Amino acid sequence: MSQRLTINMNNRPIYDIVYEQDFQNLAKELEPFGISERKLCIVTDSRVKGFYADEVRDALKDSCREIFVFDFPDGEQHKNLDTVRNIYEFLIQNKFGRKDMLVALGGGVVGDTTGFVAATYLRGVDFIQIPTTLLAQVDSSIGGKTGVDFDQYKNMVGAFYMPKLVYMNVTTLKTLDDRQYYSGMGEVLKHGLIKSAPFYEWTIENMYEIHDRDLDTLEDMIYKSCTCKKIVVEKDPTEKGERAILNFGHTIGHAIEKAKNFELMHGECVALGCVAAAYISWKRDLLSKDEYYEIRDMFVPFNLPISIEGIDPEEIYGLTASDKKVEGDKLKFILLKKVGKAMIDTTVTREEIIAGINEIYFTDEDWDE
Repeated sequence: MSQRLTINMNNRPIYDIVYEQDFQNLAKELEPFGISERKLCIVTDSRVKGFYADEVRDALKDSCREIFVFDFPDGEQHKNLDTVRNIYEFLIQNKFGRKDMLVALGGGVVGDTTGFVAATYLRGVDFIQIPTTLLAQVDSSIGGKTGVDFDQYKNMVGAFYMPKLVYMNVTTLKTLDDRQYYSGMGEVLKHGLIKSAPFYEWTIENMYEIHDRDLDTLEDMIYKSCTCKKIVVEKDPTEKGERAILNFGHTIGHAIEKAKNFELMHGECVALGCVAAAYISWKRDLLSKDEYYEIRDMFVPFNLPISIEGIDPEEIYGLTASDKKVEGDKLKFILLKKVGKAMIDTTVTREEIIAGINEIYFTDEDWDE
């Protein structure tokens, strides 16, 4: 089956998200952007290049003026300004102009980096997203956030810049290893928790099909998950207000990512952050005890962690102070009122955050119990 979702802002369509099970219609989807007169550069990483770069190039080569492939090493550690510089250099050497287009082929690192290059090269060129990981398909490719890490600070340099199209071939999820696949489920579950209790329940009810990577189920799940994000970003495209609820689990999750030198995957850290934030929500009497434990325990069947060893709660708390969501001396912390309903709070205290971190911190003493 094939589905389509349109992102609208200020009452006008901005771009479509297309859900397919192959690359067969990719060239047709790009025809409205006049690619016959454009040069295209597929930007990808060293891992994805081996899987899909030739297939995407073959799908597009007869429809555009000229096509190039640029790849950089796989991994979060390469999501930085050095990679951006290398892409700039490649584009300049191959005489890319303002009317040419970039194609981001890969996961969130590729999409975020390519989007930032597109936003800043020659003051802005068009780009499209072809996300190949579950995490990118349900999260980073949607909403126009682009950027790279700066030293240990995640996504500290970036821009809001919308793609012309997001084209999802869900069969790419078949080539993900289990850990990377289930990392994406951290964001899927988060979307249900903050915006749609029915979708959250649907995800749990379809757990076995999700485990089996049934393509029709995955297409439906990604469509529903993106719909949750669409509702939020359309109301607040540049995160001045409600869009901040998408950061549920991210304040503590990002801090854990940094403290662990990105050894854990993003979705794994988001799951840990969601558990900590749900715990704080319970202690504030927003959630019942049963609701908290059900939320916590439902990450486990999707192979996501709910506890972590080898962290220093004080260090994690300290890292939250450098989070992008700090405004002045107030941290925007996202709590849950109930499943499907999130809220922004600027009064969460140091003691509450430390308590949330301690809830997910598995110590040596815990082994003895």
